[in-house]
Amino acid sequence: MSAGIAAIFKKKFGGVQELLNQHKKTGDVAILKRETRYIYYLISKNKYFHKPTYDNLRKSLEAMKIHCLNNAVTHISMPKIGCGLDRLDWKKVSTMLEEVFEDTNIHITVYTL
Repeated sequence: MSAGIAAIFKKKFGGVQELLNQHKKTGDVAILKRETRYIYYLISKNKYFHKPTYDNLRKSLEAMKIHCLNNAVTHISMPKIGCGLDRLDWKKVSTMLEEVFEDTNIHITVYTL
């Protein structure tokens, strides 16, 4: 969480120890709650210097979807996850997002810096 969008989120929302205390593994999602919002941290790689796999990203997205459905989350805003420093292909990631969330009423807005 020292580079890219993660560093911005770390500064804005804090909670690093709260995230670590969740003891999440690759393919999970760690969650912070701030007022009425949830901030999702997709755990898509073992170490910060590793690159994520599409399989681990999908597992993390599935975990996020389950949390959203269980907590009445209807809107998600996110950057082009995995496509900055991690260099995943946005077309593949975008398709994955559509596939994971296609059977829900969750609206996803993607922002770029």
